[in-house]
Amino acid sequence: MHGSPPINIEALLTHIPLFNGLAPEEISRIARGTREIHAAKGEILFHKGDPCNGFHLLVYGQIKLAFTSSQGSEKVVEIISQGQSFGEAVMFMEKPYIVFSQALTDSLLLHISKAAVFDELQRDHNLCRKMLAGMAMRLHQLMNDVESYSLHSGKQRIIGYLLRELPEADQEGSNVAVTLPTNKGIIASRLNLTQEHFSRILHELTDLGLIIVEGRKIHIPSVKKLRQHEG
Repeated sequence: MHGSPPINIEALLTHIPLFNGLAPEEISRIARGTREIHAAKGEILFHKGDPCNGFHLLVYGQIKLAFTSSQGSEKVVEIISQGQSFGEAVMFMEKPYIVFSQALTDSLLLHISKAAVFDELQRDHNLCRKMLAGMAMRLHQLMNDVESYSLHSGKQRIIGYLLRELPEADQEGSNVAVTLPTNKGIIASRLNLTQEHFSRILHELTDLGLIIVEGRKIHIPSVKKLRQHEG
């Protein structure tokens, strides 16, 4: 994998929503402060406490952000998918990472240096607004998560998650399927559930005829009926 041909960093940067509307010379300047990172499945990108010298963009693959409790159990904070970026807020705070990052599959990332971003922000206030909007959306999602953990039962959380993972076209459909993006243990942690509790709820939803579990594929005979159980 490490012998793969070099990628066109400038071309990839132009496809990042964050950098939409930047002129070619601005993209070129950011590209000079960008390096590619190949991460094999299971590889740690950074540990909690490591210095943050920029932010990452995931070109392909899957990354988890997590921390380990004092008891040694792991809590998954976020699962990063293709095209998503992470680490911007920590970069601006100029603090070390507060989570660790691990590749769930073989992944390719871009690391955009803090110096390149800060230089561009001074030149282009539009980029500043876009970065703030991106971080605000992430904060909004985290607030939704906290509300969900506090107010919703485990069953409601899992149903809500399955409904969010449904493609737009299948939101009210029958006989649709969701493919879980990663293993059940990681998704359980992301939803603040133990793996046992997660499995128990899947069994319960199966017994109710609301889902059919086939490995990572979850078949939903009726989205409408599942939605009614969301509460």
